[in-house]
Amino acid sequence: MKFKLDVHTHTIASGHAYSSLMENAKVASEKGIKVLGTTEHGITMPGSPHIWYFSNYRVLPRELFGVTMLYGVEANIMDYDGNLDMEDSMLDKLDIVIGSIHTEVYNVGNVEENTRAFVNAIKRGKIDIIGHLGNPAVPVDYEEIVICAKENDVLIEINNSSFTTSRPGSFTNCKKIALLCKLHNARIVINSDAHFCTKIGEFSEAIEMLQSIDFPKNLIINDNPNELLEKLKKKGKLKDL
Repeated sequence: MKFKLDVHTHTIASGHAYSSLMENAKVASEKGIKVLGTTEHGITMPGSPHIWYFSNYRVLPRELFGVTMLYGVEANIMDYDGNLDMEDSMLDKLDIVIGSIHTEVYNVGNVEENTRAFVNAIKRGKIDIIGHLGNPAVPVDYEEIVICAKENDVLIEINNSSFTTSRPGSFTNCKKIALLCKLHNARIVINSDAHFCTKIGEFSEAIEMLQSIDFPKNLIINDNPNELLEKLKKKGKLKDL
C-alpha cells in the first residue's frame, strides 16, 4: 500500500512541532503525497496558535509544490458534552476538522464519560475525523464510537505516530478499533500525525497492522484522495476546489 493522502500534520505553529509549512509541503511532494492536511492544535493546547492564525488561513495557497493543501485544526474535545475548543463559526471556515482528546486539556473520566465525550463531539456535526482514538490513557467503548462515527459520516483515524513516538501502548487498542471498523464497514483514514517534515506520509506501522487483520482496502479513504475532497465538498467546504 502506497497512499497519497496525509491530512493530520503539524507545523512549528503548533508549539511542539519543528518544521515549517513549506518544508512539510516540499517533503510531501517528494514522497508522492497529493493531498496534505495541516491541522494545527486547537487553541487551548499549550503553545498552540492564536485564533487569528486559523482565521488567516485564507492567505495561503491552495497548492504548494504540486500538492493540494488543506488547512484545518486538530480541535480539542473539552468535556463529556463533546464541546470543542473553537467556535462553530470558525470551524465552519476550515477545510478539515479532526476531533481529539488530549489529556493536557481534558479531565479524563471513566469509560462511559470518555465515550460520551467522543459521541457527543461526533453528533455536533463539526468533526470530519476522530483522532488517535486508541490512546490507552483515555479508555472508551470503541464499538459505540465506531458505530456512531459511521452513522454520522465521520472517519476513524489510524494514527501512525501512536505506534512510534506517541501514546505508548496504543497498538493493541488500534487493532481492536480496526477490527471493529472492518466488522461494521466503517471508513478509516491513516495519518502520520507528523510533527517533523520527514515523518510526512510515513504509514508503515499502521499499514502493517491493517494487513495483519486483512483490513479491506475499500474502507481506507487514503486509497482515493479525491473521495475525501468530494466528501468535504458535500459538507460545504473546499468551495475553491
